[in-house]
Amino acid sequence: MGYTEKVKIELEFWKRDILEKPSMVDKLTSKVQKKINSYIPDKVHSAITAAIKTMVQTVLYGSAYTTSAMPPAEMSLIHREALVKDKIESYGKTGAAEGGITGAGGFLMSLADFPILIGIKMKLLFEIASLYGFDVKDFRERLYILHIFQLAFSSQEGGAKVYHKLENWENQLLLLPEDAEHFDWLSFQQEYRDYIDIAKLAQMLPVVGAAVGAVANYQLIKKLGKTAMQAYRMRVLEKS
Repeated sequence: MGYTEKVKIELEFWKRDILEKPSMVDKLTSKVQKKINSYIPDKVHSAITAAIKTMVQTVLYGSAYTTSAMPPAEMSLIHREALVKDKIESYGKTGAAEGGITGAGGFLMSLADFPILIGIKMKLLFEIASLYGFDVKDFRERLYILHIFQLAFSSQEGGAKVYHKLENWENQLLLLPEDAEHFDWLSFQQEYRDYIDIAKLAQMLPVVGAAVGAVANYQLIKKLGKTAMQAYRMRVLEKS
């Protein structure tokens, strides 16, 4: 079996997982996550919302996220993905170190460094986009990146809605403005924030924060990287 065929099979299984209806375990997990949320102070929730809003603005308008030079157009998929996997592993280790430090510091330190953790994840997505050959200077490609982040950390129901947008991205492009000035980013930010599952930020809880922060951040960055790989595979295979 060739590498492209293997990728197609993996992509199909991923799609089924995304579109699968929430199971009893998913529903139970959701209740536990809501309980965890109730232990996080309102000021923390407010700070998280503000950080996400800032991140959305930065991605759409800013130049904070730079990437390495785009690889040659003729590079094979297997070679591109080898580089992508290296990036995911590297950023995962960086996130684990950051999560352990901030988690050990409790609420205040986690609150102060939360934007840094978001920055690590967004930087990874920009790198992955470039390695797959997409121009991150294009406003619409930055929107795609935000949707990937949204998909990775959404609930099962919310994730399915985001997935359908990514699946039909070429049609979505026809409806999107070519620059941020004509994009209703405030509505997008609100929708984006509603789908994000902030219960995964349990590293802000006292005592368990350091352990949760280090392990969870590594796993979450790995999950984000894998989501990005599948999202870009859809587009790359569609063009091939």
